[in-house]
Amino acid sequence: MKKNLLFRISLLSAIVLLSSFILLKPKEKPTLFLIGDSTVKNGKGKGDGALWGWGSFINERFDTTKINIENDALGGTSSRTFRTRGLWDSVLEKIKPGDFVIMQFGHNDGSPLDDSARARGTIKGTGDEFKEIYNPITKQQEVVHTYGWYLAKIVKEAKDKGAIPIICSLVPRSDWKDGKVKRGEGDYGKWARETALSTGAYFIDLNTLTADKYDVLGEAKVSTMFPSDHTHTNREGAEINGASVVEGMKTIQDLALNQYLIK
Repeated sequence: MKKNLLFRISLLSAIVLLSSFILLKPKEKPTLFLIGDSTVKNGKGKGDGALWGWGSFINERFDTTKINIENDALGGTSSRTFRTRGLWDSVLEKIKPGDFVIMQFGHNDGSPLDDSARARGTIKGTGDEFKEIYNPITKQQEVVHTYGWYLAKIVKEAKDKGAIPIICSLVPRSDWKDGKVKRGEGDYGKWARETALSTGAYFIDLNTLTADKYDVLGEAKVSTMFPSDHTHTNREGAEINGASVVEGMKTIQDLALNQYLIK
């Protein structure tokens, strides 16, 4: 009788302790996943060659005690090859409800569809067009879709996992005409906006936000932020681009990600 009573007391105590642990267990932090090309993360994200992507500094603007920032971008990728190389699948399997995904592609999407160097291009636009090609890199047949089609797939799959997707138009290159930096309003910037609208993703017009800053700074100054070519920035340029991302976020009033920004 006494042994049975002691057993019941021990069992009850164990249940109480377990319940307390469950109730007191801290809520898992959400994660902001960044995906894109070298303008988001250059190389390994350590500033090799004095080159940086904007994703390397955006964490400085967030309260990282409340949200994780994970930069999974990879240089040289397009909206197509980020998927075909399995990079998006690796991110997708980590996503949980309440997470966020910011994507920025376009700089490499204008490459050839089936060249022997990269075979990374996409069909221009946002429609359902496709083309079957022989990919000399993978040595397999492949169906290539439009830029917008690939972005839309990422948005849908992120939403299916309970994440909140955000599409950015691509940051501008240091290409100039008549004292103004060239913009992507007629192509990839436009298609990024259209895809966000058609899929219900949030949109940050990163191209325009940064181009406006470049125009004010002027070609001579901006050129110093591109030490090796017209696409890849140094730290100063990357920080400007990252600031534009956050400025774009702040204009979206119902974006839950904003609650994690450092005020």
